[in-house]
Amino acid sequence: MRVVLASANPHKLRELEAVAPGWKLEPPARPLEVEETGESYRDNARTKALAARAAAPADTWVLGDDSGLEVDGLGGRPGVRSARYAGPGEDAVDKLLGELAGAAGDARRARYVCELVLLPPGGGELAARGFLEGRIAEERRGSEGFGYDPVFVPEGETRTVAELGNEWKRTSSHRARATAALAERVVAYET
Repeated sequence: MRVVLASANPHKLRELEAVAPGWKLEPPARPLEVEETGESYRDNARTKALAARAAAPADTWVLGDDSGLEVDGLGGRPGVRSARYAGPGEDAVDKLLGELAGAAGDARRARYVCELVLLPPGGGELAARGFLEGRIAEERRGSEGFGYDPVFVPEGETRTVAELGNEWKRTSSHRARATAALAERVVAYET
């Protein structure tokens, strides 16, 4: 299945392709200019998918993704604004650790959320959501992954996602879970 991913992020493309057997993911033919102003992950994923659909070949599927980190001690922030959480010249992980300095217990509980919206060639929309529960570490650890992975410790683990590595993410991340759920919907859609 040929799928245009509505993102130029090579990390997302590799991660999604690794968990979507039979999908050939490719970036959009031209850079997308999309403002993520939605109130939900699904709104933002849909907006991206629709922008990519306008430039994609008619016979391809188009996939929009929006994901974020929700931290209990920050009232669910950064949430849908995770990619824009830090200001210019500011590091998002440093900002997060600074806001959580001195916080303990439930205040450090967090979850990764991923929403995927897939637009089939003939019209319509399929969507799926994946979660990964965990907590925020007190310092960066590990070198794999991207984004908040160096400080996110999944439930039941002692290592961060960046320490667990890309192979672990392939089957266990919020994006992997959302993709697995979406793949089931694609099978049902095609039958």
